[in-house]
Amino acid sequence: MTPRARLRKPAEFKAGVDAGRRHTTRHFIAVVSKNPNGGARIGFAISKKIAVRAVDRNRLKRQTRESFRHQFAALPAVDIIMLGRPGCATAKNEELRASLKELWLKIAA
Repeated sequence: MTPRARLRKPAEFKAGVDAGRRHTTRHFIAVVSKNPNGGARIGFAISKKIAVRAVDRNRLKRQTRESFRHQFAALPAVDIIMLGRPGCATAKNEELRASLKELWLKIAA
């Protein structure tokens, strides 16, 4: 994933959260706001409260990044901030992928 496809600065996260609309699935919350630069971008805010172990937080981010990479062309020009929901750290990878697929469909609609 290129650096242009990621949210990196705190100001970008704040602007996204302030102006964003929430889409939820069983394992994730996505805060989506319009992106003036064109192309979808993604950022992560998965807290220690949701996934205590670093290995779990990293697994969630890896699964989400991979799914985002496959759906990138179908997504509109938006900024997406991904948040975890309780129970996502213990979910199996297949469940996470299904939840992400559902989320991308909601965002594209």
